[in-house]
Amino acid sequence: LKKQISVSQPKQEKNFGHKGNNFFSPLIISIAKEQHISFEELARIPVTGNKGRLRKSDLFQYIKEGRPYKFVQSVALQDPTAYRIPQLKFDLGKGKIVEMDRMRKMIADHMVYSKHTSPHVTAYVEADLTEMVSWRDKNKISFQEKHSEKLTFTPLFLEAVAKAIKDFPMINASVDGDKIIVKSAINIGMATALPNGNLIVPVVKNTDQKNLLQLATQVNQLTLKARNNKLNSDDIKGGTFTISNVGTFGSLMGTPIINQPEVAILALGIIKKRAEVISTEKGEEIAIRSMMYLSLSFDHRAVDGYLGGSFLRRVADYLEQFDINKKI
Repeated sequence: LKKQISVSQPKQEKNFGHKGNNFFSPLIISIAKEQHISFEELARIPVTGNKGRLRKSDLFQYIKEGRPYKFVQSVALQDPTAYRIPQLKFDLGKGKIVEMDRMRKMIADHMVYSKHTSPHVTAYVEADLTEMVSWRDKNKISFQEKHSEKLTFTPLFLEAVAKAIKDFPMINASVDGDKIIVKSAINIGMATALPNGNLIVPVVKNTDQKNLLQLATQVNQLTLKARNNKLNSDDIKGGTFTISNVGTFGSLMGTPIINQPEVAILALGIIKKRAEVISTEKGEEIAIRSMMYLSLSFDHRAVDGYLGGSFLRRVADYLEQFDINKKI
């Protein structure tokens, strides 16, 4: 018989300085000792410093947020060998060992933490983006000439998602024990590739309050900063919902992992032209349409199937009902 209890990690000796590929400055070590923060906990803190270095501002922000990686977990009282993972064995002559860098370790920890924290459910819809694609193709050059900003699909997606969040505010939330914290600000993060292949999520603050030009400008600025490793701590904090454009990599759809402590994440697939049956004044006809799959992973503790499905469908509706007379 298994009994679920909550236990804290036993007090352990703290190690500071060098460990593995990580290095912490004397100032960071001093602050960590004062706050009783172990090396293992330091290694999980999101960083903004050059070459993945932990800055003083990163550490203070982590402490201010209540040390979310302070080790507390639920364990089952049973045979301790039940969860023991066998050591991986392989012939070194047939492969090689690649050490994870600091960013990869942080991503790995965050993803495992999310899957253990949130019961994930993923829903799918497809949307006809023909009108939106046609409008962008027609206006992208004049938009850039007029505003000196590139017009990608991302700000158009952000507009639709922000409107849908206002319709379904429970999607814009976090779970705190047995409470659901609904956020008033709509701050949408966008998963962005870094030069080394890792991903980071810069945040567009108050997305719903920005017009298309403001969204395009901020998206371009954040993307450029990410590619040049210039993002600061303010650029990547405060998110309330995340989108991931998996279509950028040619993926048809995805099953994204929730960006904690949010309760949902939206994946946007590649836009592909397909033959579709559409209704016209003459009846049903086959036409070439620009189609895209959308998938929403949500935390079933806070979001049930009706809410998740309704929100996802609303995003698709806003994309399909795009105003072809929209001004630039």
